[in-house]
Amino acid sequence: MGVFVFLPLVLPLSAWPIARLAEQHLHPRAATWLLSATAAVLAVCSTLCLALLVVVGTAQLPGNPLPDGWSDPEVRRALPYDEVAGKAAIPALAAVLLSCARLLGHHRAVRRRAERALAALPARRVAVLPDGTPYAYALPGRGGGRVVVTRALLDALSAPERRALFAHERAHLARGHHRFLLVVRLAARANPFLRPLCTAVGYTAERWADEEAAAATGSRRTVARAIGKAGLVSHGAPAPTLAGASAGPVPRRVAALLAPPPATRAWPPAATTVGLAAWGAAAGAAVSALSSANSAVTLFFVLKAATPL
Repeated sequence: MGVFVFLPLVLPLSAWPIARLAEQHLHPRAATWLLSATAAVLAVCSTLCLALLVVVGTAQLPGNPLPDGWSDPEVRRALPYDEVAGKAAIPALAAVLLSCARLLGHHRAVRRRAERALAALPARRVAVLPDGTPYAYALPGRGGGRVVVTRALLDALSAPERRALFAHERAHLARGHHRFLLVVRLAARANPFLRPLCTAVGYTAERWADEEAAAATGSRRTVARAIGKAGLVSHGAPAPTLAGASAGPVPRRVAALLAPPPATRAWPPAATTVGLAAWGAAAGAAVSALSSANSAVTLFFVLKAATPL
């Protein structure tokens, strides 16, 4: 396998430049797709190579159920750094799998608690809660999901701003933004180097919903006002709001909405900074895929040759 087995573990670093540049220069829809796909590919390749190293490390443990030929010195010579990397990969992969499982469990538990809390309300696409804390969020589920909003937040917004609020949350549901967020969060658990992409997708998904709301209402300024007001009144809210989970991105989102609409191109020009970063991230993902495939095929043939018939 050579050093190729280690490349997918560090190649996520090649995606760091595109994480911030995509937020600033790409249409939010294109940025969300690009960053999510890149994170998914890099995370899968990283986990695969970690699993290959685990096979090498497990073969060295006494009493393992693997064929004895897999720990033969000739096999180990074909797999460099097996003594340290192979054994270190075992707890590393266990930590990755445990972290991803905990995230999926938490995600499912939050969905179930929210559904149980709304079970007594009428089965409508919009659930208005008599809560004194202003917040709103999109709850995915059967039939397209529901928009949950409190009376306190509705009272703080004008009628056009309420329409912007509902358009924003419906965009989250219609475009499946929760799936993108889950993918990048899992990717960040699989490889910590992918955390900047996770943060970036959280922002671009909100911006995507902002642009959808602006198109639906026909007024970018109205959506900007709704975001600003929601960010001010929902400070400390217990759930994600129209302005996002924190007030940090709100000024950037408002400024983006007060500017002209972003270009809808799916891929930036190669001669630009963001274009170079996008091609760099794509190249990193491609090299990661090729490296993991090369390592998997090499290990397969090495172990097949060492396995007694």
